[in-house]
Formats: sequence, structure tokens, C-alpha cells
Amino acid sequence: MAERLQVNPTRMQLMQLKKRLSVAVHGHSLLKDKLEGLMAEFMELIDEYKAKRKEFDREYPEVARLFVLAGIAGTREAVEDAISQGRPELTVTETSSNVLSLRIPHFEVEVRPGGGYSLFDAPVELDEAVGRMAGFLPEILAIAEKEHALWLLMKEIESTRRRVNALEYIMIPRFRRTVKYIQSKLDENERSNITRLMKIKDMRLEEERSQRA
Repeated sequence: MAERLQVNPTRMQLMQLKKRLSVAVHGHSLLKDKLEGLMAEFMELIDEYKAKRKEFDREYPEVARLFVLAGIAGTREAVEDAISQGRPELTVTETSSNVLSLRIPHFEVEVRPGGGYSLFDAPVELDEAVGRMAGFLPEILAIAEKEHALWLLMKEIESTRRRVNALEYIMIPRFRRTVKYIQSKLDENERSNITRLMKIKDMRLEEERSQRA
């Protein structure tokens, strides 16, 4: 059970705490809506990531096999030189989107063929392997982008859930207990004042009756 705040039971404190309680309740509602939205985005993104990763895991072994065949057909030095000379050029453009106040980066990659290499030294299998790998580069970047987006969403979900729980189980109950405490103290003081005034009134009436007698 959340403890109440240590404050003086005054009407000014009561008004301030009621305002803080109202803000906390409103903020809690907004944060719960944000948490639900983040979870929905996370589940949608993880489905997209699984589909991308499944497709990649299915096709990449074939590309790796082509490189292995190229290594078998030619010397290691020839294959490495051909890969180095034929390395494609990449241009990566970054944009971003806003998901419930969270910035999610997006990357677009443009792949341009690199310089050629000598077909006399490189095995034929290397041509297909290099071409297939160049086509995989945007896919690899897309997978990395989604993994990063999932990580950002998880961090934001964790942070938002902590704030929701803090408001729901600590701050709001504490404000309510304090408001109730101050209200009861003020009511008690008011009853005491009324009782005291009634006693004073009775004493004056008794004094007036004594004077008349």
C-alpha cells in the first residue's frame, strides 16, 4: 500500500494535490494509450522482421555455396583479388519516421557495380556469386534496420511501462491517500470548530440567563 505524502493538512495543499492528482490520472491514461500503440507497432514490426529473416536464411546458403565453389575452382588469392576489385559501391540514405514520439531511422541503399576483374584469373562461378551478393546487400541492411527499430521500440516500451506502473501503483494511490487524509483532517477541524462555537454560544446564553436572574 502506497504511503501518503508528508504535508501539512491545509486547504491550499488540498487544492494543489487535487490538481496534481488530476494531472497524474490524465498522464496515466495517455501513457497507457501510448504503451498499447507501441506494443501494436512492435508486434507488426516483428512479423515483418521474421518474414525478412526467413527469406534471407532460405536464400543466403545458396550464395555462400557459390563462393565456396568459386574458391574450389580457383586459387584463394585469385578469388580474394577478384572480390576486392569487383567490390560494389554503396550509397546509403537515411530518413526517419515518428512512431508515437519515437524516432525510427530508415535506410535506403543504392548499389552500383564496382570495377571489373580479370576473368582469366577468377573462376566463372565467382561472377554469379558476386552478383547474388550485391543483390543481398539491401536485404542485409533492411534486416539490420528492423532489428534496430525493434530494439528502440523495446527500450521505449520498457520505459513507458515503468512510468505507467509508477503512476498506477505509487503516485496516484499516494496522492489519493494524501487527499483523503487532508480532507479528513479539515473535516475534523471543522467539526471541532463547530463544537467549540456551540459551546461558546451555550456559555453566552447561560451567562445572559444568569444576568437576567
